[in-house]
Amino acid sequence: MKTNEKYHVGDIRPSQLLQTYGVGALIALPNLSALIMGLDDWDINNSQEITEERLLHAIQSALGPQVKRLLTPPASEVEPGNPFDYAARIGVPVAAFPRWLVCPRCHLLAPVESGYFQLKVNRYQPEQTRYIHVNCQHQPSVLPSRFMIACESGHLDDFPWMHFLHGDKHCNAMLRMLELGVSGEPSDILIVCDTCGAKRPMSDALSNDEKQKYRPTCTGRRPHLRDKEKACSNEARSILLAASNTWFPLIFSTLSLPSTPDLLGQRVESKWPILQEVQSAENIAMLRRMRLLGDLSEYSDDEIWNRVELKQATGKAEETVRPADLKVPEWETLSHPEQAPKSADFEVTPVALPDGYEHYLEQVVLVERLREVRALTGFTRIESLNDYAEEDNLPTDHIMPLVRKRTTWVPASEVRGEGLFIQFREDTIQEWLQNFDVKRHSASFFDAHRRWRRARRIENPEANYPGIRYVLLHTFAHALIRQLTLESGYTAASIRERIYALPPEHENGPMAGILLYTAASDSEGTLGGLVSLGKRIGYHIDGAREEMQRCASDPLCAEHTHFDDNKLHGAACHACMFLPETSCERGNKYLDRSVFVPTVDRSNLAFFPVI
Repeated sequence: MKTNEKYHVGDIRPSQLLQTYGVGALIALPNLSALIMGLDDWDINNSQEITEERLLHAIQSALGPQVKRLLTPPASEVEPGNPFDYAARIGVPVAAFPRWLVCPRCHLLAPVESGYFQLKVNRYQPEQTRYIHVNCQHQPSVLPSRFMIACESGHLDDFPWMHFLHGDKHCNAMLRMLELGVSGEPSDILIVCDTCGAKRPMSDALSNDEKQKYRPTCTGRRPHLRDKEKACSNEARSILLAASNTWFPLIFSTLSLPSTPDLLGQRVESKWPILQEVQSAENIAMLRRMRLLGDLSEYSDDEIWNRVELKQATGKAEETVRPADLKVPEWETLSHPEQAPKSADFEVTPVALPDGYEHYLEQVVLVERLREVRALTGFTRIESLNDYAEEDNLPTDHIMPLVRKRTTWVPASEVRGEGLFIQFREDTIQEWLQNFDVKRHSASFFDAHRRWRRARRIENPEANYPGIRYVLLHTFAHALIRQLTLESGYTAASIRERIYALPPEHENGPMAGILLYTAASDSEGTLGGLVSLGKRIGYHIDGAREEMQRCASDPLCAEHTHFDDNKLHGAACHACMFLPETSCERGNKYLDRSVFVPTVDRSNLAFFPVI
């Protein structure tokens, strides 16, 4: 079997390669556990460049000016005619991980390199590709071991089975993993050495007992980059293969806003990857002959060249954009819909305020078309970066890079959808913030914010508290999303939120609004569902207010307002407020029903009265 041969082993959507199964993540295929390899191994000849200058500038501020492109994951433009076509081998590279496998029949535990296992490729049914135990009766399909080690710096390695069982003692071991019960619990799994008879339960690897706990040493291994770093000072932890803390992506995202009001400028912008190096109208003519101009073909060469020349002149100075500033142009555009230019990927329409909400809301805007661009810049293990605010200096020693050296591109995806923007009245927000009880509650939230960040050793724990204004808007967004899922048929995971919440004293403030939008690469959420619901938004806000006054977990949920348990949410739980991680921008933190509507525990904090 050729070790450098490429095989098609499965399919996932491009958006999943960023949000769920990005570089360094483990993906459970039907018969394999695979690790997504680093960008050094990606063949980008079949990738497409995505144009989004604001997002690129924000990434450059984080990763360096050498980052020049946003590229889609490599994919074939045509469906392969047979599994032996070149197109069938185009994709994102993966490697089997963990490297230690277990035979379900004889319970042999050994690494792939031991020679006991053989890769059985099925080109016609890629999902059936698997490893088999060639020396066992009936050659059964083997399974990946369920245990690994990882550390907070992002290192990942196979569980040190030999050291776990023998310590520093040398043994030509033949290991077996025996399951003594049917529960699959670590206490029912026994590791046995056929050579010397040593045995040890796997519960020792995950035990909290200081006397029994096994403390593996971090090897500094970065399997997605095929290398090791120098000795790591962090303690390695034993983790399970299916654990949710094995991979957390660091994703930058922005909405694509038209930079020019006219159609020609917008089309030049969309074709900028191939137009940016053009030097004359003759170059435009050459691109026309090569049929690379697309919808620009209806314009003359001189018209296109004049616009390209103008953009080249105005774009000489590199713009500096902080990740925290990505929302500012979005707010300016959405809060002034009458002045917003239209494009093929962006169109907004203001509608009348719902009856009874004139005192609370400034305006409601239907976002009939939008485009969101997301880019993966790194990842962490064990701890999520959701603990940090957008303005924080992220801990670079915890963020695992996507390449061995400095990257010149990052993987990105673009998705299109539609949405609903709601802007609150600033004077009503200010009136609510002057309430003494609200101020005291905000102080309690700030204390919880400080203790939360201090417990995670975040530098300057008092910094970047989003404020009680953010808690109100965030809670309102969650309540409305849950209500819209009941009325529209959308799943909660298909609706995302963007919160615009800044005080008047902020350099970019004030902001007080929310954007709920669907942006998916499949068909769900692209047929105008949110826009149609926005035309009756008053009815849906009424429903959200009524639902949030009570929770199935009351009174326990409503009474959770003192933050004694180091939680960063007040009256909120899975039964009433929490959303899937892909929908919430702050990991279900900074939520509290009691600041939105009266609850069974208190009514002195509510922005909206009893309905």
